[in-house]
Amino acid sequence: MPASSSNLSQESRTLIRGTIRQARRAISAGQQTQYASDAAELAISALSKHNVRRIALYLTNDGELDTKPLIEALWQQDIEVYLPRLHPFSAGNLVFLRYTANTKLVQNSLKIWEPKLDITQMLLTHELDVVITPLVAFDKQGNRMGMGGGYYDRTLANWQQSGKPYPIGFSHDCQQVDTLPCEHWDVPLPMIITPNTVFKFTD
Repeated sequence: MPASSSNLSQESRTLIRGTIRQARRAISAGQQTQYASDAAELAISALSKHNVRRIALYLTNDGELDTKPLIEALWQQDIEVYLPRLHPFSAGNLVFLRYTANTKLVQNSLKIWEPKLDITQMLLTHELDVVITPLVAFDKQGNRMGMGGGYYDRTLANWQQSGKPYPIGFSHDCQQVDTLPCEHWDVPLPMIITPNTVFKFTD
């Protein structure tokens, strides 16, 4: 019996995820440091063209492009930095909490570090100017593939209607592919920053 298109799409996604994750894990520590520095410089330059006061990022995991140099550069410019945390009451969703050098972190069920829950440090998603998203792969049209949980697709589902928060991908160059299999819920990105290039997919 022939496989359905949805099954083929899922198989393709699984193959791409495995291949790209392996490629970024193979990047040496020295290269990771240089790439993170280069990407942070490009990101700061791109963000300087917008009035960004509140920005959400993520803490690096599984060979992702390191966000620490970018976070430190944002702090130096007095830009408020926020980190995602799994929503305590709504499964599959994120909340964002202020991140400073003194923020206490805990490991969540996905083994990812996130801020300890403190509602006084929480910001509503639409109050953020920019969300810099992790990704596993992206293509030449700006389509993004995450880990499959859909957290960022749900977070960004309405950004085009309100204009906020503006989503930017942050990725190694080796994570680019020609074309990704997409579903209707996938949210394409208007901009993706790598160590070498700022890709703009919309004006």
